Amino acid sequence: MCSEIVTRFAPSPTGFLHIGGARTALFNWLYARGRGGKFLLRIEDTDRARHTPEATEAILQGLAWLGLDHDGDVVSQHEMAPRHVEVANALLEKGAAFKCFATQEEIESFRETARAEGRSTLYRSPWRDADPSSHPDAPYVIRIKAPDGGQTIIRDVVQGDVKIDNAQLDDMILLRSDGSPVYMLAVVVDDHDMGVTHVIRGDDHLNNAARQMMIYEGMGWDIPVWSHIPLIHGSDGKKLSKRHGALGAQEYQAMGYPAAGMRNYLARLGWSHGDDEFFSDAQAKEWFDITGIRKSPAQFDLKKLENICGQHIAISDDAALVQEIQAYLAAANQPMFTNAQFEGLERAMYCLKERAKTLPELIEKGHFILAERPLAMDEKAAKNLDTVSRGILKELTPHLQDVSWDRETLEEALNGFAAAKETKFGKLAGPLRAALAGRAVTPSVFDMMLVLGRDETLARLTEAAS
Repeated sequence: MCSEIVTRFAPSPTGFLHIGGARTALFNWLYARGRGGKFLLRIEDTDRARHTPEATEAILQGLAWLGLDHDGDVVSQHEMAPRHVEVANALLEKGAAFKCFATQEEIESFRETARAEGRSTLYRSPWRDADPSSHPDAPYVIRIKAPDGGQTIIRDVVQGDVKIDNAQLDDMILLRSDGSPVYMLAVVVDDHDMGVTHVIRGDDHLNNAARQMMIYEGMGWDIPVWSHIPLIHGSDGKKLSKRHGALGAQEYQAMGYPAAGMRNYLARLGWSHGDDEFFSDAQAKEWFDITGIRKSPAQFDLKKLENICGQHIAISDDAALVQEIQAYLAAANQPMFTNAQFEGLERAMYCLKERAKTLPELIEKGHFILAERPLAMDEKAAKNLDTVSRGILKELTPHLQDVSWDRETLEEALNGFAAAKETKFGKLAGPLRAALAGRAVTPSVFDMMLVLGRDETLARLTEAAS
């Protein structure tokens, strides 16, 4: 039994943090954090032609938004290249690898012949067992010796035991002729050196596990616990792509989904804990286990995401929501609110967050506190401020000058005024909403009055009545 659980997330920095990658990172984070282990981050930047610093930064920002903190420094795979070369040479010395002098033309000729004869085109090099004395003075690659006959069994927590005929494994290249290590070697060496005990990644890497096991076994290293998770599909059952909508984690931040809601939703994509749909981070860490991951692909459902996000907004701390709105505005390249507006939003949050599913919805509900006089009226609000309504507001305003500014007193004052006019408060609500918010759909009139305060409320009523 491992003394400490160590997981890792190892993205390639060729673009944004894909939502599927975000879920993989989350599963690794939950598994480690729930067991007092370590969650490490490695950037697999061996492909220098495709690697960009901007892509690395986008990945780091996406993880930061999701709140997936990692232990230790970020590891650059490219910087570990000398160690990868060292291991390739160690495999050579152990007889688990060999120098291959075959040219590209010879390899292609082999494959053409194999195709013509209906044989496997997987390359088994004639240099596997060649005497070193026969080695020419020519460029070479270092290849692993694939096992002869039998099977390799990948013992996978999610997929079960997966058997691969060794005849399907080629003599994989470890070092290219220019001395640079290949990705397959780098992954194994880095995982071993970083002490990774559990590899949780997409099932598109499942076949790679059999090839990587050749390196583990050749070096006599412990093989990590494999868990290959199904990919995420769209609502049509096909692999998630641009046609299904946003793909990057930061795109969802820029659309205004709260991070806690996204974590909750991603955790439920392909994993379950009974019938629980809504849960906290603490519960997720306590409950999450690899054995709860399903074999079948999960389907991304925007409506379910919005529903869960709405539940998280409703229970969130008011100050934390204001901070998240600030981050959202920055991510969406929206104008930043003033300090006074943010303070107003925090005061109003108790009456805004109940039914909002996204941060833009929350902001829209808080329009009344963000708006400045003179208020712009929407079409329905303008209709509610006809001549008669303006006259009623003008008559109402003096009644509010000296009352105590609490909900009970305000309700008493407004209901009393309506009764004196031989009408119901509902008849006053439309003009009041228009006067206070410039909108026909708003939070409760009393909530708006309490949040705005006496002076601003009276100023808006006076302005609307004029």
